[in-house]
Amino acid sequence: MAIKSTIFKANLQIADIDHGYYADHALTLARHPSETDERMMVRLAALAIQAHQLNDLCNGDATLAFGAGLSDPDDPDASLTDFTGRKRVWIEVGQPEDKPLTKACSKADSVIVYCFNHAAEIWWKGIETKLSRLEKLQVWRIPTEASQALAQLAERSMQLQATVQEGAITLSSTQGSVHVEPVRWK
Repeated sequence: MAIKSTIFKANLQIADIDHGYYADHALTLARHPSETDERMMVRLAALAIQAHQLNDLCNGDATLAFGAGLSDPDDPDASLTDFTGRKRVWIEVGQPEDKPLTKACSKADSVIVYCFNHAAEIWWKGIETKLSRLEKLQVWRIPTEASQALAQLAERSMQLQATVQEGAITLSSTQGSVHVEPVRWK
């Protein structure tokens, strides 16, 4: 019998000062048995950073949600889907291969990768030339110390505040506060 995903609930209050986006999101995260708290929390931070696109691209008329992630390689880790079913923003976390990213670029208006952990630089050096032709793709690096600190905020039921200012995000809860400054690689 397969091990089931662990369900996490997050009430996320976003104050994106850079984009004038302020909203509360009630989110459900299904953590795959092979997924770490670190990766799950990077998914959540990535969604919070991109949440302003809900208004910027779709005037609030869209769905911002987590995908099947590790359970389905053809589904994004998070996405923004408009009312017609069109993927406006496709978010991947980790170090995906070039072929799934190329496929994602054909399915979505924009694809954003948030890579993290100590292997990110090695991954990027090996894949950078293959990804350079993908115009719809952005690649961001979450510093290892920050991604590891995000894992400490993980709880089955979370009350989180996300403040986005000057391209950085600060996630806070009763467990503490983590400041993340993503670095754009592409």
